[in-house]
Amino acid sequence: MTAAEPTRDSEDSAPTYDLELLLPVHNEGASIRRTIEELYEHISRYVRLRFIICEDGSTDSTKEILTELSSRIPMQLLMGVQLKGYSRAVRDGMRRLEAPYLLCLDSDGQCDPQDFEKVWSLRDPQGVVLGWRVNRADNAVRKLMSRAFRVPYRILFGIKLNDPSCPYMLAAKPVIEGVVDEVGEMKQGFWWEFIARVHRKGVKIHETPVNHRDRAAGETQVYKASKVPGIALSHLAAMVRIWRQTRA
Repeated sequence: MTAAEPTRDSEDSAPTYDLELLLPVHNEGASIRRTIEELYEHISRYVRLRFIICEDGSTDSTKEILTELSSRIPMQLLMGVQLKGYSRAVRDGMRRLEAPYLLCLDSDGQCDPQDFEKVWSLRDPQGVVLGWRVNRADNAVRKLMSRAFRVPYRILFGIKLNDPSCPYMLAAKPVIEGVVDEVGEMKQGFWWEFIARVHRKGVKIHETPVNHRDRAAGETQVYKASKVPGIALSHLAAMVRIWRQTRA
């Protein structure tokens, strides 16, 4: 199957894409070229695809690599000097959505493009498709934290999903537009909050198993053991605030 080419509504109009793929990127110079090329090669077989790359104050070779890739792969490239953090980078990218659907993935190579065809087949013009990392390739500390956090999360929001923090997420444009300006309480738990808010709005969430791979390069700097207590307390406090904001 050959790559799907973007169409044009008229000779002077911009290309029309079926899907935009949002990647928040920070200091992934060792692997980001391979990650983007792999995603584009596979996913563009099925849809007319453009990336939304939210580069977040990288200090390695990431910016130079992304600039080169943008000359040959369709993308909106948002680059910044200062570190905004994961949640704000994702929100900024969501606000740039033009295609009918948005696919969000992490940029560390853990999300497998081979799962795209299955996720795309479940797309819902009024809903969300969320991955479920059955064999999650994260360290024990991060997996334990997610399991522990899921208990109060289910109690407060009544969400019985297996993996509400999974970054493999597909949603229609109206769903994104309806929630993007509200998300922001959880600085390091964006998907927990996003899923809670769309659930409280009555949006249907389809969950499907996805493969989860080892990081393409390097170690995550967020969920170190020494940082876990502070992150956990921050998550719990934000979760209560979100519950109060959405209970009406």
